[in-house]
Amino acid sequence: MTVTPAIRPAATAGLFYPDDAAELRTMLRRLLTANPADGPVPKALIAPHAGYLYSGPIAARAYNRVAPAVDVIRRVVLLGPAHRVAVHGLALPSVDFFRTPLGDIPLDHAAIALIQDLPQIHRSDAAHQLEHSLEVHLPFLQERLGYFTLVPLVVGWAQPGEVAQVLETLWGGAETLIVISSDLSHYHPYAAARELDEDTARRIEMLQIPIEDRRACGARPINGLLSMARTRGLCISRLDLRNSGDTTGTRDRVVGYGAWAFHGT
Repeated sequence: MTVTPAIRPAATAGLFYPDDAAELRTMLRRLLTANPADGPVPKALIAPHAGYLYSGPIAARAYNRVAPAVDVIRRVVLLGPAHRVAVHGLALPSVDFFRTPLGDIPLDHAAIALIQDLPQIHRSDAAHQLEHSLEVHLPFLQERLGYFTLVPLVVGWAQPGEVAQVLETLWGGAETLIVISSDLSHYHPYAAARELDEDTARRIEMLQIPIEDRRACGARPINGLLSMARTRGLCISRLDLRNSGDTTGTRDRVVGYGAWAFHGT
């Protein structure tokens, strides 16, 4: 008997990024070419998750850093905040693949088995169904890494230690990349947003836990990564810090975007 694999289809293709594969690849390559970032391959990244017209240049800067590890990285652990469905703890989906216009990405069921019995882990396809905070990273990862397996986690009400426990369990070696999805401040005037986001960036770089929700929509997964960075003595490099006023020109109510690379073992 043939079992049809369960697939989480792309929910924001055509909205946050192009739904045509050729157009999407052209856009990704333009963004990656225009936003170079040299340096060592990171163990973990923080990168934004808005529409590509807004945060694509900042995300491209982050994903350029993993390009040299195309033959090394084989698993991506991707954590992003819940925008549409209330989540207590961290939510896994029950599907076998995540789909984008560039193809299907297999979930890493062996890695998922390591965390699925933790008390903060739950299964919720509803939390993943329309969530963009994970999805928008996938085409960048496909373009830069080619084949990889995925552990996708939507993070809701979770303490830094709960997120850190999940990350510690899945940490692995050079084959595993951790990606935290987060935008920064929302809907402040341009000058106020720049001041607030610069202060948030300094807090991230100084591992000042907790980062508050008002500073970053992905504050909860960020706090878990910062806890791990303390424990493991990781080094942090700021890759980019801008807002939608820099990328689209409208400066009355902007959204902030930052990218950071974490190095170490």
